[in-house]
Amino acid sequence: MLKFVIMKSVYLLFLLIGLTACVESKESRLQKFLIKGNNEISNKNFDRGIVYYKEAIRMDPCFTEGLNNLGTALFQQGKFDQALTRYQEAINCDPDYLPTFYNRANTYYELKEYFSALKDLERIEASRPDTAIVYFIKGLVHTKLRNFDLAKTSFENAFKLEPDNVEFLVNLANVKYYLKDYDGAIADLNSTIKLDPSEANIYNTLALIAIDQNELEEALKQVNKALELVPNEPYFMNNRGYIYLVQNKLEAAVEDINASLSADPENGWAYRNKGVYYLMKEDYSNAERLLTQANEMESFIDKIHFYLGMAYFKNGKQALACEQFLLSEEAGDGMLTTDLIKMCQ
Repeated sequence: MLKFVIMKSVYLLFLLIGLTACVESKESRLQKFLIKGNNEISNKNFDRGIVYYKEAIRMDPCFTEGLNNLGTALFQQGKFDQALTRYQEAINCDPDYLPTFYNRANTYYELKEYFSALKDLERIEASRPDTAIVYFIKGLVHTKLRNFDLAKTSFENAFKLEPDNVEFLVNLANVKYYLKDYDGAIADLNSTIKLDPSEANIYNTLALIAIDQNELEEALKQVNKALELVPNEPYFMNNRGYIYLVQNKLEAAVEDINASLSADPENGWAYRNKGVYYLMKEDYSNAERLLTQANEMESFIDKIHFYLGMAYFKNGKQALACEQFLLSEEAGDGMLTTDLIKMCQ
């Protein structure tokens, strides 16, 4: 699986305090609370930062900057639903405050509300068409929607505006990988190496390209480079586990996959790979359970419908198997044999 390089940036508004009299104005007090909150958030003291933001909002329920920064503090804690509420309040107070639209788009992305994220990003793009990060996030959203050509255009637009940005170029290469433009992806990754050879995602993507080209030793070499740079990274361990599956090194595979799941139990791709492991071990009941879980967690997972179809087929559930095989064909997996196609006709 690809680990897309996602910039988790959200806008915190930093204001200066300008006092010209002994008695503080309401605006000055609001700014003071905002700065205190920002300082606490910068030091990862989220609860204390939130107290300051809420104090400012109590003074002025439509203090847009305070609502925005409160949303950001909640976002950084992974409280996306609560963050979304605060961003919506900020936008209600000031429909022209663009930083909150960007933050809300980021939050929609985390909540997998991709079309809502696109609407916010298009709102910003209409006013600020030269904002590279907006094109970058649009690229991530289109990738999740499997609109790879649109994602490619978005990443290209971002990279044109910031031609030294490693994250933009790696993600452009990732989309080219999904489009099976391996030469284009490799060229972009080689360019990225010149910009920053320490970017581990370069070697992860090179490993995936090598898998598709059936160059398993090269794939193992590249994913091990990624793991040397970022040891125990769950996406990379899971990919190495998949390489071991393809090599039929099942015990090495399940060791990496289990380590990946332990580090990140929300990774649907690792559940897919463990399901494939059970398919290969002919434990079809566990295979179906894990592959079903993977499919429910993330619809974007590559070849999930084929593997789930095989689990259903092996468990004697032909109708369910054929439903999954049809989805596999629609996704362009190219995995079905002639016998399986005939069975489902």
